[in-house]
Amino acid sequence: MITVAGFNTAIDRLVSLDALAPGHVQRARAASAYPGGKGLHVAQTVAALGERVQLVGLTDPLHRNLIGRRLAERGVLFHGVEIGQALRQCIALREPDGRITEILDPGPEPEVAARERLLDGLLRCAEESALVVLAGSLPRGFGTDTYASLARQVVPPSLVDASGEVLRQAIAAGVHLVKANRDEAAEWSGRRIDSAGEAAAVARAMHERGVARPVVTLGVQGAVGFDGATAWHVAVATTHSRNAVGSGDCFMAGMAVALRHGEPLEEALRLGAACGAANALGEETGYVRREDVDALLSQVVVRRLDG
Repeated sequence: MITVAGFNTAIDRLVSLDALAPGHVQRARAASAYPGGKGLHVAQTVAALGERVQLVGLTDPLHRNLIGRRLAERGVLFHGVEIGQALRQCIALREPDGRITEILDPGPEPEVAARERLLDGLLRCAEESALVVLAGSLPRGFGTDTYASLARQVVPPSLVDASGEVLRQAIAAGVHLVKANRDEAAEWSGRRIDSAGEAAAVARAMHERGVARPVVTLGVQGAVGFDGATAWHVAVATTHSRNAVGSGDCFMAGMAVALRHGEPLEEALRLGAACGAANALGEETGYVRREDVDALLSQVVVRRLDG
């Protein structure tokens, strides 16, 4: 079992436009909405890969049935904590050339009792899990040390996908794996990251701080991970991309499943890259089809980095 903390559940809206023209009234060509948030994306991708998974996160009266039904259909056990406030809305504006502009709602601030139920639920679920994934932003009211504190309390290895001070404290806590994108890793390190080699240097610095398996993702340039002995670069070329939003979350899910089965970091990176690319092929944010992942695995290139 893999447990995912995706506390800041969202409703993802994908809006297709002929062109984004700020300051003007525009009509969408199409629009769709899905349950979302980083943790939810991770959980449903883990389930798509055939792994048992449970998710702890917020829900609200308006979306309770939608989220519960969707996750149940996809094989995710959802431990929802309901609040009276509306869940946050995340909007992706897509133009015909594939460029996407994201607008992320800050979301609700749950009452103390609801925040405690989320934390208690995560700790209970972790007791029966092989891995714990702590993913995404935290609802308002949580401290920036939340993931670091949870990682210290749970017995299974913790994998963290976060940003800013939350990421910084998770690294300081020595979590098992950290996945940071180029901008997040650059902010943490104070270094510009323009190449796989520069990403590897930052991954090594994270390892020196106690992270066993640091990973830096580079968008279309792939990702770099360090296992304590070797830095690995992984990349996959795809012919087209319909919606790349959420690909990093699917990447994290693939790594979690591989590590759950005892695979070395280079194989975890391979499965992660295939999952990230598979997400970009589809319309829905943060979701993959197993057959797409399997087809892409052979296209993933993994190489050892010198130095």
